[in-house]
Order: sequence, then C-alpha cells, then structure tokens
Amino acid sequence: MSAITQAMILAAGKGTRLRPLTLETPKPLVEVGGQPLIVWHIKALQAAGITDITINASWLADKLMDALGDGSEYGVTIHWSVEAEEPLETAGGIFQALQTGKLQDAPFILINSDIWSSYDFSQLVDYQLGNDQRAHLLLIDNPEHNSGGDFAINNGLASEQPIADADKYTFAGISVMSPSLVDGLVTGQPAALAPLLKQAMLKFQITAEVITDNWIDVGTPERLTQINNFIDNKGTSNHQGA
Repeated sequence: MSAITQAMILAAGKGTRLRPLTLETPKPLVEVGGQPLIVWHIKALQAAGITDITINASWLADKLMDALGDGSEYGVTIHWSVEAEEPLETAGGIFQALQTGKLQDAPFILINSDIWSSYDFSQLVDYQLGNDQRAHLLLIDNPEHNSGGDFAINNGLASEQPIADADKYTFAGISVMSPSLVDGLVTGQPAALAPLLKQAMLKFQITAEVITDNWIDVGTPERLTQINNFIDNKGTSNHQGA
C-alpha cells in the first residue's frame, strides 16, 4: 500500500470575520507568530514528506499566488486551483482541483488554511483508507466558540448524532480524504463538504479520531491575538512548521 503523497489546503475564503485585516490581505497570509498562517501548514507538510500541495484560491488570489509562488522557496511544489470571484465552497473546490488535474485521483490530506495546530502531519502519511471509506477526520475537544461540537465517534466511526451519552467533538479542519467523496458534483457549481460527510456517515464510511495537540481556529481578531500571545509565551519548538 502506498503512502499519501499529496495535500490540499483550502484557501479560497474571504475571511470576512477578520475584516478589516482581510480587505487587503488574503486570510491565509495573515501573520501568526511572525509568518503567514498558511506557511505554517506548508512547512509542516514538507517536514512530513508531503511536497505535492494543491491550494485553491479566490479572494485576492493574485496576492496569495504572488506571495507563495510555485512553492520552491519552501521545498514543495504548489499547484494553484483558481476559482471565480465567488468561491466554490469546500467540496466544489476539491472537485475542481480534481477535474483539472491539480489534485491527483488518490487520497490526500485536506487542511483548512485558517486553523493553527501543532499536529504532526507525518502521523497521516501512512494512513490507509479502506475500500469503502471516504474520509478520516481529526477532531478536538470543543472550543468556547463551538461548545456543542460537530461530530461524535462510536467504535471509530464518525456520526452527526452521538449514540447514548457519547460526547460530540469539533472538526479540527484536518483530514484524509478520498476523491470519491465528491463524486457526482457539477463542475463550477458551489458545494459544501459537510452535507457530503454527513451522507457518508450514514453509510458508515467516515472514521475519526480525537487529537490533543494545540489547536485554534484563527477566525476572529480576538483569536488571532490569542494565538499570537500563545506563541509568544510558549514558543513553537513543538511545531513542524516553525
């Protein structure tokens, strides 16, 4: 069985909650701990041996592409999947990247560009999706801003509703995906990922695990300040992207 060799970073959003910062700067380029947020992911993927990286871009796409180029500065190859002014949402963006050959028809690591985590991606490189498995999700304990959680786990399988009194956890924005999850979408048509995940969960095709690494959704000015303060105080020696 072959190891995972590619990743996709979702970077097409407008980052409206971080305005006015993101009126002129794409959210993935907002600085965290002295470097753009997305660079933490790129460096951490490279450290894990993943050098084939697809990034989708829409809002201020030219600025994002100018800043990162072809990825050679970071020892990776970046494949740009540029969307129209209105992004295609998560699943639509993945589908376009697959349809245009930016993303190969093989399992890949999927990362939301607007999270920061010390999770070591090398733990996913050898992950093997089963024949009928569509995705493996990483979950975290619920942060204040998502106290109700997203998904539960039962015997390793993810579900939208918990069984009995099981806990719900928050999706960390990191996963291993099979291209088959987005089969049947229409090229150029926006499509969200969550409904596809929930449909697949009903067929027992999604697995999940809870991680305990440092994690934050850098979605608001307050949480941006929070992560910068954390890095100032704790340092980043445990982060592969430092």
